[in-house]
Amino acid sequence: MSDLINPYYYGVRLRNWLYDRKVLKVCKLCVPVVSVGNLSLGGSGKSSLVRHIANLLPELHVCLLSRGYRRSSKGTLLVSSRGHVLRGWQEAGDEPYMLAKVLRHASVVVDEDRCRGAQFALKSLKPDLFILDDGFQHRRMARDLDILLLRKRDFSDRLLPFGRLREPLSSLERADLLVLSYGELESFDWQHPSKPTLKMVREGWKVIRTSDLRELDNFRELEFTAFAGLGDNRQFFLTLERLGIKTVRRLSFPDHYHYRDFILRKDQLYITTMKDAVKLPPTDNLYYLDFDLRVEGLKEFLRF
Repeated sequence: MSDLINPYYYGVRLRNWLYDRKVLKVCKLCVPVVSVGNLSLGGSGKSSLVRHIANLLPELHVCLLSRGYRRSSKGTLLVSSRGHVLRGWQEAGDEPYMLAKVLRHASVVVDEDRCRGAQFALKSLKPDLFILDDGFQHRRMARDLDILLLRKRDFSDRLLPFGRLREPLSSLERADLLVLSYGELESFDWQHPSKPTLKMVREGWKVIRTSDLRELDNFRELEFTAFAGLGDNRQFFLTLERLGIKTVRRLSFPDHYHYRDFILRKDQLYITTMKDAVKLPPTDNLYYLDFDLRVEGLKEFLRF
């Protein structure tokens, strides 16, 4: 189906046109804002890149702004203050809570109105920099650096509701910096003719036990039940294969799954993602996969 006969296409174009012509107003903050987003639904590595950017700037008090997708709370919520976690994952949302747990020098605020959340943070936290998580479509907030993650499949995908794209590919022209994600899984050599284009690669893989956060050295000698509730569970299972991690069973759940009725058997070992692990009680037989990121050239764009 052509975009030209897709009603969603015209809705997206009209909204962007109204922002481009300044008919719809934006809020401008008094400190720099870095937006991290993508074009498609889930599974592009946004949270990993947000974490990486915050870790590249340890000298700054970074505040992460998120809407807190599928959280149980409403309004402005302070999830963490300079690494001190104040709320649980149900109130905060799984991804903001996960980031609050791992970023010891940063703060996390969630609000469906992110301009309101930013004003709260400016008054109560006084951050040096905001990172707007999943911010590419959130045009109401002005940003100083707009980073767009792209996957190989985005170039052949279709616009909602017939594909996974939230905006047409032409919208990438709005970004300041393009980052090709999951380079270790689907490396592709694409370069924008005029915009800086970097590659994001996951490396330094670790299997971490949730009960004591110790790294497991002999993970290739064991067998696991693997499970995930991501935007793209396939990439998690494929990563396990590439790392030589043996699985006896694979369970795939919807993105942001709550795990309320999920029971871990004591005679099995389980492996999942960090995003999923934070929603379950820490136990000796539950592990999560963690990694480092390499995005060569990124730090040069973060001079604030």
